[in-house]
Amino acid sequence: MKSNGKSRKSKKGEEKLKEEALLQAEQEEAERLEKERLRQEHLKKLEAKYQGERESELAELNSLEQKFLSAQQWKMDYREQAKWEHYLSCDGTPDPTVPQEINTFMSLWHDNQDEDVQLVMEKEEVVLKLIEKLESLLLETSPDEITEKQRDQYQEFILQLQDLLHKKYNEATQNLLKTASMYEDAETGNMHTAIKDKNSTFCIWANLKKKARFKSHVFQEAGHGFDLPKSLALSSVAVRVLHTRYDHVSPLWVQCQGLPRQEASHSEELEQPKDTGQEPGEEERDGEDSSMAAAEETFSNGRKESAASLKENISNTDDAKETEEETEKNSDILDVTSQGEEAPLQEEPGGREEAPRVVDVQQLVPVGGVYHIAALQLPPQAQDVGDWSMVELLDVGLELYPYSPGEAEDGTQETVQITLKLPDNVIYFKVPVVARWEPAGQQWRTDGISNITYEAEEKSISFRMGAFYTVALLQDAHLNLPYQAWELHPTGVDEGLFTVTAVFATIQIQIKDNQCMLSSVVVEEEKVLSHITGKWMSPFALREALKGAGVNIFPAGYSPEYVPVHRKAAPAEVKAYEQMALLAAAFAFAHSKWNGEAGPERVVFKVSEHLTAGSAKDKDWSLYMFSGERVQNLKLTETSEAFSEELEEESEFHSTLYHMLKDSASSKAMGKVERAGFLFIDSVYQLLLATRILAYS
Repeated sequence: MKSNGKSRKSKKGEEKLKEEALLQAEQEEAERLEKERLRQEHLKKLEAKYQGERESELAELNSLEQKFLSAQQWKMDYREQAKWEHYLSCDGTPDPTVPQEINTFMSLWHDNQDEDVQLVMEKEEVVLKLIEKLESLLLETSPDEITEKQRDQYQEFILQLQDLLHKKYNEATQNLLKTASMYEDAETGNMHTAIKDKNSTFCIWANLKKKARFKSHVFQEAGHGFDLPKSLALSSVAVRVLHTRYDHVSPLWVQCQGLPRQEASHSEELEQPKDTGQEPGEEERDGEDSSMAAAEETFSNGRKESAASLKENISNTDDAKETEEETEKNSDILDVTSQGEEAPLQEEPGGREEAPRVVDVQQLVPVGGVYHIAALQLPPQAQDVGDWSMVELLDVGLELYPYSPGEAEDGTQETVQITLKLPDNVIYFKVPVVARWEPAGQQWRTDGISNITYEAEEKSISFRMGAFYTVALLQDAHLNLPYQAWELHPTGVDEGLFTVTAVFATIQIQIKDNQCMLSSVVVEEEKVLSHITGKWMSPFALREALKGAGVNIFPAGYSPEYVPVHRKAAPAEVKAYEQMALLAAAFAFAHSKWNGEAGPERVVFKVSEHLTAGSAKDKDWSLYMFSGERVQNLKLTETSEAFSEELEEESEFHSTLYHMLKDSASSKAMGKVERAGFLFIDSVYQLLLATRILAYS
């Protein structure tokens, strides 16, 4: 009986607990519903206020955006003033935008065929500056300033200048070879010389004595060398290694990122004519930018040049495909018998077992310039006959030596061994891919090159070729993407510091008015690229200098195909850059790990009022989410466990980042924003747009 009584009491206790738990659950649900009702009411009020203030906020922002128009007008006036000052200087150099002047310059130089290599190098400096001016106009000038006809004309001038420069090097080479016997080496009886300046290194060797034991040579001044097959060592041949620290070989759109894809019409004097047909897939890529049309309509006229740049930088490609990482090597010296499996290549149609491998130039780009390696016909040398010196004159220009590889002693095909000293002012983060240029197909290829040995410490690379080619060392254009972190903060009046932490390097860029300065590039805790650090230049010039040095942190329109990143819609991304630039005089901005979680239509970043020196402290940062139309302050922090769109307490919706920050900012900070110079704002905007930190981090 006692047992039954205890059992009934136990059941009653359990029922009571269940009732209490049910009642508590009902109360909690009621509280949750009430809390949700209040939250929705609050959001409705915020939404109503947001809609009511939207027009006035956009009008106020538009007033600030006039600074972009001021920057555009200043640049137009600056270019006009520069043209006038050039006209007054009468320094003998042409204005590359005036057809009569540039055509006269090229015609006069074309007719002067008696120049030596040193004179060509001096004129080369002038030509490169003319090309740089034209490229700058093509990439920086607003569509309102120059017509399509002028753009086509400027590109044609660039190609003509490049052709003429290479032609003059060929003429100077021929002039030197005609008198090669006058410069015989006392030890070998052959002629050799190397001439260097900041743009090119010219190396030439003439086989005057034709002795098999002198079939190899190293140009000590340059570090380049070769080892010839025995058949060539017994021939009347000259070997030239012309290293240009620029690339005038690749198609113009590869040389100068941002120009439309079109095939070059010029051809190298010593090689086969170039094919002018479109590359496979070109038509598809031309249509990738159609999604930008709607976004461009929202930009003011003062930012048309930025919209044009963005059109190249944001393309409507499919989901990004992950790139394969190259195998890391433990040794500084890497022996590669074949690089066909490592380079991003395109199989050539035709089904042949060993089809030539074509390099994907959207992924692999030449770094460190181009090496023109050629075997040349040695012209007749002067002979002393009594008191006379006689020479046979041939009415031909510089000719390639008709070399066909024979069979080596071991039964394999003869090859030419080449050793190249890598330039000191370039960084190769991984083993470079050696590729040869094929003029007929306008392509870089990796077939025909073998036995590659890369010595990182000595900064040299050697390889064997079945013939003589123009070669380049290629590097993955996207190996420093995506960014690991970034930060932008003011350092003074119209001054700021932009830091990008990439995969292999940390880059710091100082900004002041309309100029930028590379403060440092740190790789493995070591500062590098001292030749371009500490020099003030335009954002465009800085971008080209970094890319030329192998540090490419500037994505192209096709980059999503090669970098696994979360896509971002153009309106949100571009408007964020624009408004960040307007506020950069008093606020710091930085990377947030939640940016990728916000979806394609919105961007998330950290912001902090910044009126003192140094980086912002962790506690000072706040997170903001921006869609291009609406900004909200998130309760989220970098240490939160999951992404949430919950608003920070007492915060509101705003149409612009300016008004959102104005709610909590000091009057001193907003005063600095109002007084910020338009040149500084424009420089910040150009850097943000070029690096696209919100899409590639």
